[in-house]
Amino acid sequence: MLDFRLDEEHEALRATVQRFAREEVAPVIGGFYEREEFPYDIVAKMGRMGLFGLPVPEEHGGMGGDYFALCLALEELGRVDSSVAITLEAGVSLAVMPLLRFGTDEQKARWLPALAAGEALGAFGLTEPGGGSDAGALRTTARLEDGQWVLNGTKAFITNSGTSITSLVTVAAVTGRKPDGRPEISTIIVPAGTPGLAVGSKYSKVGWNASDTHELSFQDCRVPEANLLGERGRGYAQFLRTLDEGRVAIAALGVGLAQGCVDECVRYAKEREAFGSPIGRYQAIQFKIADMEVRVHTARLAYYQAASKMLRGEPFKREAAIAKLVSSEAAMDNAREGAQVFGGYGFMNEYPVGRFYRDAKILEIGEGTSEVQRMLIARELGL
Repeated sequence: MLDFRLDEEHEALRATVQRFAREEVAPVIGGFYEREEFPYDIVAKMGRMGLFGLPVPEEHGGMGGDYFALCLALEELGRVDSSVAITLEAGVSLAVMPLLRFGTDEQKARWLPALAAGEALGAFGLTEPGGGSDAGALRTTARLEDGQWVLNGTKAFITNSGTSITSLVTVAAVTGRKPDGRPEISTIIVPAGTPGLAVGSKYSKVGWNASDTHELSFQDCRVPEANLLGERGRGYAQFLRTLDEGRVAIAALGVGLAQGCVDECVRYAKEREAFGSPIGRYQAIQFKIADMEVRVHTARLAYYQAASKMLRGEPFKREAAIAKLVSSEAAMDNAREGAQVFGGYGFMNEYPVGRFYRDAKILEIGEGTSEVQRMLIARELGL
């Protein structure tokens, strides 16, 4: 018999993060969002709570938990704010996990303790200005010269890449050609501040306004040969694994946003009066919110299943794609309906549903568009 109840440890974590999100994040995040300011104090508190080290073994300074624990934390943060949630998601699933999966003992010892403590942030340099969904069409190159990798190229939309505590960027680059002429792709660790690495101005974004996103450029940027992450030529396989895991995490974040819309609408529907009664008494509003809750419930089950297969070591690519697709669309649909329930106030940034509406769309794009997820699902079905 299936049992979807959380065990005591996971439930305690979920409740702790929920309390933190409501008491520490919710009262202040709107100001950071409007100022487009990175919330360093909140990130530091998350670090002290151990959130950045949830799936990291204790020997590397982490909490010794699992990836599902990270997903639960992301869901609870996402119920209040997506900027904070994506900072954690990118910091762990896109920065910590590649090091944990593919790093040498020396690389882990150097980088993981500070990343797991939230004292430093890492970034994952994959997307380029001319290539998003076609991740294999990389133009950034890295060549070996006198025991150093020399990188040249540009990366776009890189989260956590320009903060004052950013310590490294893991860069996917073409390091040669295979016998069949296809590009040999490898991943290389580039420490922040390395000469030749330039951080562009922050983007003017529609949403996630309290998160950090920049373009990066590399011009004869030199790092030691030992900064190769994993095997040379295995970079493509490595970032596919990273993206599969990341899609489960993004699904959890999307569920959190969708649930946050329900939370806000239920509260508002009990308070807001129209035509002499609270609007929650009208069937039109009841049905909207009921449909929103159905989307959340379905999406949560999808990411729970994907996470469970991942933790058991079973193939989970299809389930991760399903979870990411369902949750991102649930977030977008709930944000739209949530704004409708709030009426004119739903168009105001001072109300969470206004921020949710702006934040939801990127969930259908980042870490694999909805079209890519459908392609992956169809491919897993043998089509």
